[in-house]
Amino acid sequence: MPPPDQAVWFAESVRPHEPALRAFLSRRFSSLPDHDDLVQETYARLLRVSDPQRLGHVRAFLFTTARNVAIDHVRRTRRTPVDPINDNTEFALLEPAPGAAEAIDDAQRHEAMLVALGMLPERCREVMLLRYVDGLTAQEIAAHLGLAAATVRVHLMKGVRDCAQFFRARGLIDVTAPEKDDL
Repeated sequence: MPPPDQAVWFAESVRPHEPALRAFLSRRFSSLPDHDDLVQETYARLLRVSDPQRLGHVRAFLFTTARNVAIDHVRRTRRTPVDPINDNTEFALLEPAPGAAEAIDDAQRHEAMLVALGMLPERCREVMLLRYVDGLTAQEIAAHLGLAAATVRVHLMKGVRDCAQFFRARGLIDVTAPEKDDL
C-alpha cells in the first residue's frame, strides 16, 4: 500500500490522465489484446518512483512509461521459441557469457538512447519509434500518421542527426568520425 501522500499524488496527478492514456494505448498499440494490464503495469512502475512529487511533467512521464511497458510486452510476446538441443548446442554452451561490464554497458547505452529520444520533438520521436522499434517503412509510417513520405524522411534524418549529436556530446560515439556534412 503506498504512503498516504503518494496515494494523494497518484489520485490528483496520475488518475485524471487515465482516459487519455487508454486512448493512447489503444491507438498506438491496437494489436495488443489487454490494455488493462498495460495500464496496471504502468501504474505499478510509477508507484516505484522514489520521489514522484519531483516529477515535473507527470503526463509525459506516464505516457513514456506506458509506451515502454507496451514495448516490453511486445518484445516478450515476439520471442522465438527455444530450439531443441542438438550436437552443436554443446559448443554454444561453452562460449563465455557476456560479463557484468558488458551488461552494464548495454544498460547504459539503452538508457542513453531513451534520453536522446526523449529530447526529440514529439512527432520526430514518434516517427523514430515507428521506424526503429516497430520496424515500419517510411511509406508505412506516412500512411499510419497521415504524413507525406518526404516529411517522414525529414523527421528520420533529423532524429538520427540529433541522436548522433547527443551521443557525440556525451562521448558515446567517436568524435573523430566524420559527419555526413564533412564528407
